[in-house]
Parts: sequence; C-alpha cells; structure tokens
Amino acid sequence: MKNIAIFASGAGSNAKKIIDHLKGNPTIQVAAIVSNKPDAGVLKIAADENIPSYIIDKENFFRGDNYVKLMKDLRIDLIVLAGFLWKVPDNLVQAFPDKIINIHPALLPKYGGKGMYGHFVHEAVIAAKDPESGITIHFVNEKYDDGATILQEKCAITPDDTPDTLAKKVQALEHQWFPVIVERLLT
Repeated sequence: MKNIAIFASGAGSNAKKIIDHLKGNPTIQVAAIVSNKPDAGVLKIAADENIPSYIIDKENFFRGDNYVKLMKDLRIDLIVLAGFLWKVPDNLVQAFPDKIINIHPALLPKYGGKGMYGHFVHEAVIAAKDPESGITIHFVNEKYDDGATILQEKCAITPDDTPDTLAKKVQALEHQWFPVIVERLLT
C-alpha cells in the first residue's frame, strides 16, 4: 500500500478530490491530513473520511525533525501540498527528495514565490493582462515554487474575466488534474 499525506491550510477542496479519486484504488491511500490551522475545513473532511489528522505546531515544524519522523513513522510515500501556505522546511524536503509535490494556481515560473498564492496570483495575472493562466504541478525543493514541473495545464483569459472568475477556471483545472497526477506518481 502506498501512503499519501496531504498538507492543507484551507477548505480542502483539492484534498477531497484526491481522496474521492483514490477511493477505487486498492494500492494507494490517503494516510494523513496535516494542517497548520486548527479550524481548517480540510480537518472536517479528514474526520468525515476517517483519515487521521495532525495539527502542525509552527515552532516544531521549522525547528527539529519531528515532522520528518512523523512522515517516516506513517510510511508516507508522497507528500501532497494542496493549498498549504507555509514553506516546507529544508529538512523535510531533504528527507523526501522528489516525494513532495505542490499545485500552484498559475503557469510557473510566472507569478510564483513568497506571498503568491490564491487571490494574489489571480489579481496579478489579470493586472498583467495575460492571455492565459492555468496550473503548475511541481516537485518541491528548498525554494518557493521552484521545483521541477510535472504538469502544466492552461485556460484562456477573456477580457471580462475577474480574479474571481479566473479562480474558478483555475480551480476546475486543479480538480481535474491534481488527483490524476497524484495517482500517476504512485503507480
């Protein structure tokens, strides 16, 4: 059995899509949901799906190797960042080389880096009058949004798009592609 840990900070829509997608797969399971926010919606999803969940303590996450040990104890094969808003500490990245992936709501390398998430990305894309946006699924390394690209998918931006309408287009791509890529990486 291959084990996934999903790290998320918010509502958990991508986590839910991954969980639902993998329900029919007898060789892959979501073994843990990890969040840095005790009130994150993803924790309710974990409870509803009977998936163990863990709340990250900031001090311990960035100092020491408690979370490296936890992931190894849980026999995690892939860490999936699904709307996780903290930079992953170097020791966790080094303990899981090419085993941590992230989804970014833009076509990297554009609109990446510290502070570029969610609405901030969509506002920047609209302000730049780009003709397209999309998603980038990539491996995580020690820098923000810098790891090798696994997949990019695009959507057109129309003149009447707003950050909100663009967010919906991008989220549709996330929900379509992220579960597929997670499964592909483990089979």
